[in-house]
Amino acid sequence: MFGTLTFVASCPANPVFGTIVSVLGVPNWCQRRSCLLLPMISYRFFLPLACRLGVVLALSAGLSTARAQTTDSTKVTAPLPADNRKAPAPELPLPQASPRAMVLQTIGLTDVTVDYHTPSVRGRAIWGQLVPYGQIWRAGANENTILTFSEPVILNGQAVPAGKYSFYVLPKSDQDWELILNRVINHWGTEGYDARADQIRLPAVPESGPMHENLVYWFSEIKPGNGRLNLSWEKRTVSLLIETDVHAKALAGIQQVLAANPENWQLLAQAADYLVQNNIQAELALQYINESLRLKEAYTNTWIKARLMASKQDYGTAIVYGRRALKLGEKEDPNFKQQQPNMRITLTEWQSKAY
Repeated sequence: MFGTLTFVASCPANPVFGTIVSVLGVPNWCQRRSCLLLPMISYRFFLPLACRLGVVLALSAGLSTARAQTTDSTKVTAPLPADNRKAPAPELPLPQASPRAMVLQTIGLTDVTVDYHTPSVRGRAIWGQLVPYGQIWRAGANENTILTFSEPVILNGQAVPAGKYSFYVLPKSDQDWELILNRVINHWGTEGYDARADQIRLPAVPESGPMHENLVYWFSEIKPGNGRLNLSWEKRTVSLLIETDVHAKALAGIQQVLAANPENWQLLAQAADYLVQNNIQAELALQYINESLRLKEAYTNTWIKARLMASKQDYGTAIVYGRRALKLGEKEDPNFKQQQPNMRITLTEWQSKAY
């Protein structure tokens, strides 16, 4: 039923045999015999032990071979590392002398970002010495100063595509500078600078101003379609006029939204109000506001119609719609009282021009 396995060892001095009989617990008097016939053993008992013993012996033999190979230096060659470059030297977490700074300004619908490092004066003479005349300057410290425009812009009257640019300054004298945008943005300062990659060079005249210990970029004179980017350090400030074609982009967005919502009187009124505020596309504004009033007459869109007519110098019609807007506001909106005084003042001005 169980079957038997006859195991014969011809030499008790054999080390493998000694291990087998030790594991199986064969008596000493059996081991001393020159030949040994193992008793009939059920394979259910012996076979698992034999398998385990074979694995142990194989692993032992493999390890012995590996040790022998590794000790023979003439036969084994240590593998070379995949990357033989030296590991970077460790650095201490210390503050930078010229820390990084970033400033972002939206002009119209365009995001303008300046990413730079800000050096300090620290009692040094800057212009003409630390920043020599006649040499390209990184307009900051450490890495390149990077200007990013999310949309095409006009800089000091010249068109520049959207994108990222290294910003350099070439101060030739106290009053004669050039502002440079370069298309390569991965230089370290001016190392590797190539004028052939310049996108644009703009003449500029710096102005004297209050002391700035730290170099700083800042924006000023922000309007819907333009603004100024200023670089100030020590007692010098240089400015860059940034203009965007915001109205064309806004108008394209207006038309897209209105095409999807042709019956929304509030969106039509907002579109007309934008055109009236910026004094553009008067006829299109009139089309939008008339359609808004057709869908719903409210004091808000009625007042927009009054302002539009006044911008066309049709003060008589403006007065009619202005008075109508005042009556509607008194009936419709409990918060109307906050706007009513200014509306009455404007209406009085129109009356003085009409008569």
